[in-house]
Amino acid sequence: MAAEPIKISLEISNLRKEFDRRPVFKNLDFSLTNSDSISITGRNGSGKSTLIKVLANVYTQTSGNIELSLDGKKIERQHYYRYLGFVSPYLNLYDEFTGFENLHFVTKVRGLKPDGIDNVLTRVGLYERRHDLVKIYSSGMKQRLKIAFSIIHNPLILMLDEPTSNLDAEGIKTVDGIAEEYKNGRILIIATNDEHEKNLCKGEINLNLQITESRNKNV
Repeated sequence: MAAEPIKISLEISNLRKEFDRRPVFKNLDFSLTNSDSISITGRNGSGKSTLIKVLANVYTQTSGNIELSLDGKKIERQHYYRYLGFVSPYLNLYDEFTGFENLHFVTKVRGLKPDGIDNVLTRVGLYERRHDLVKIYSSGMKQRLKIAFSIIHNPLILMLDEPTSNLDAEGIKTVDGIAEEYKNGRILIIATNDEHEKNLCKGEINLNLQITESRNKNV
């Protein structure tokens, strides 16, 4: 008999973030569970990247609560990294390492076995270039490696900030496939103003409107 899927719950209540006492966003309330997907949208400077960084525990909120629970058990904030995958244009790679070495380092930090590295590199289209130094990678190849970083530990929640940036058609198709996978049983969050990326998600948070909208799409 197949094991029951883990029940995921991400609850956001009265979330607020300020920089120099200027609110970036405020009064955000929403909840996500298994198979939910949501895009974070809004004009430039509305706080899309800031919000997804707060959700990914890269930034700390000014006030409000973020609560992640698995099978009803609350997860401590310092352990969120075990369950989250995060892609951002601002993530740094190790240019003096190869693509394979970058992922090998990440698996060691996470306490994982390196068995799945080749499979992930194949999935993002970098297997043939796995022994090349990252400093000679194109911008699109670096984006593919960042996506590999985000899924190497098979997270329950995937958070993507402009994931198809610098990608060619094949790379975009790869992102689409990963998004579909995470919409089936896990949670997907995308910060974007790109129409294609928005359409990968069923729900939308528009930070200019400060509301959560349902896209009512069977995607």
